[in-house]
Amino acid sequence: MENTGRRADGQARLHLVYGDVTLGVHGHGNSGDFHYLFSYAAGGMESLVSGGMEWLYRPPRPCFWRASTDNDRGNGFVLKSGMWLAADQFIRCEKIDIRVDKKEIPFPSAPENNRYTSQETAGEIEIRYTCGTVTVPSTRVEVSYRVNGSGVIRVRVRYHGKKGLPELPVFGMRFLMPTCADGFTYEGLSGETYPDRKAGGIPGIYEVDGLPVTPYLVPQDCGMHMDTAWVEVRRSRSLDNRNRPAKPAFLRFQAEEGGTFAFSCLPCTASELENALHQEELPVPRRTVLCIFGAVRGVGGIDSWGADVEPAYRIRAEEDIEYGFLVMPCGGR
Repeated sequence: MENTGRRADGQARLHLVYGDVTLGVHGHGNSGDFHYLFSYAAGGMESLVSGGMEWLYRPPRPCFWRASTDNDRGNGFVLKSGMWLAADQFIRCEKIDIRVDKKEIPFPSAPENNRYTSQETAGEIEIRYTCGTVTVPSTRVEVSYRVNGSGVIRVRVRYHGKKGLPELPVFGMRFLMPTCADGFTYEGLSGETYPDRKAGGIPGIYEVDGLPVTPYLVPQDCGMHMDTAWVEVRRSRSLDNRNRPAKPAFLRFQAEEGGTFAFSCLPCTASELENALHQEELPVPRRTVLCIFGAVRGVGGIDSWGADVEPAYRIRAEEDIEYGFLVMPCGGR
């Protein structure tokens, strides 16, 4: 696309396209052109093109469930908190708010969007989705995306605690990518770690080939990485057969300044792990499922016959949870 130009102070400008059911955000950053689509109908960001590659297969969604472990089943956690599995699968978007250069605008669906031209620009745009859970009682989650002129997306996620809800397995955002990643690199603790199982993790930068699933006899949650500063996913395959990049494309997820997050990067979702009784029942790897977590429940392991996770490693659903991270286009290398 044509470069959208810069302001007098040198800051890059975004090109905005106000469609009937989507908001298009386009620009040119340090890593090349980027093209984002935010859907009103789907209730989330539905396209993220960077480095010449589409990075989203479905809109990112809040996630509340991790596949149950032997200890979760042994202490009855799945029976007490099973409603979060339904919340993980189904969520409704109740409201969308949009700010352009920090000023809220009327919701630009048709015919309101007819006031705009094809030459609209901005230095920054923020779109916030407010979602309701299918839990009883229901609660709200707010997900905001703030895009600057260089294409960096600041994601803020807020869960509103609600009295009467059972403890959460996890809370985060799930990004479903169209093809299997070649691998990922991250800065954090070595190996698989959880809040109550990370004392042996060694801080450093680690490169992982492929999307390994821990070969437990019964598939269960795996691949968690705590205290992460950033993770960078690399892909060289696309669903578009015309797209044959000479080099892999990269997308980086980075914690806010001074913070960390937990993540997992697997070829299957939590529900797919949950439904498999043996490794061979897992689906053929087709996608990349990257989850960026703001809260993770411990795994316990004191015994598998009834001991619960220690209180310090539980997630109280009656309390608010808020965290954020950056999505940073890296292009090809």
